[in-house]
Amino acid sequence: MKYNVISYLIGEGFRNIFKNKKSTISALTVMCLCMLVFGIFFIIGENINNIMNTIEDAQGMKVFFKTETSEERIQEIGEQLRNIEGINSIEYVSKEQGLNEIKESWKDNADLLEGIEFQNMQAAYKITLSDLSMNIQVQENIKSIVGDDLDEITSSNDEIATLMAIGRGIRIFTFGLLVILVGISLVIIANTIKLTVHARRKEISIMKYVGATNSFIRWPFIVEGIIIGIVAALIAILIIGLAYNSLVPKLLESDVIKTLEITFVSFSDMFNLIIIIYLALGIGIGVIGSMMSMKKYLEV
Repeated sequence: MKYNVISYLIGEGFRNIFKNKKSTISALTVMCLCMLVFGIFFIIGENINNIMNTIEDAQGMKVFFKTETSEERIQEIGEQLRNIEGINSIEYVSKEQGLNEIKESWKDNADLLEGIEFQNMQAAYKITLSDLSMNIQVQENIKSIVGDDLDEITSSNDEIATLMAIGRGIRIFTFGLLVILVGISLVIIANTIKLTVHARRKEISIMKYVGATNSFIRWPFIVEGIIIGIVAALIAILIIGLAYNSLVPKLLESDVIKTLEITFVSFSDMFNLIIIIYLALGIGIGVIGSMMSMKKYLEV
């Protein structure tokens, strides 16, 4: 019996879609456009976050020791620094390595450093962070550990603050865009199903008169909304996937992208998250939109 009821409700949902083809096509089109717009900004956001993570990996600080600090003391400090929360990696740069790095950076003018001996250079630790927001806290912990042996800490504090602000801005913008597009989709779905409900208002009144529950009357329309939502989501995913996979290889061939050494997130890496978000949006919008459109006709 339950199977027959479920089959009836699902069947009615599909029939509602084909009875109102123009309204269904309009709802599908608008929902697809909304999801495409959201998908474009979502993918842009994911790639920007990926680029920022790459930059974050290169961001960090350099801890310079006084020239008179012994190697044993530096190694001892290094072991303590590894226990600081927020530090991702530590690389020791000896005095000789430091001098060679300067020579490499000076390139054609490296001969000007010929008279400088590496013993007069400063040993240092290159440190990268696992969380840029802990930048200041990590610096304070380093100062307390190194003490009087510390000469200076160099860090791109302004750049780190800018990166964090950009990251927050991207997340806020994407969330705000999602809220707006969900609102638009809800209105479209509700109005589409409302047309179907209005056309069948007499039938609904008769069903209520003979004892049909509100749930029994509501479910075919909910199924209709869910189907529209899922189909719109799948179409949007297909379009975005094809467009992204055809566009990215062309972008990677450009000289600008090669120069900046930018990498893009593959669509396959984002696919699971995208399909979960899209199906959740499609089903959620379909259910809520259907219930909104039915409220007037199911009031006692």
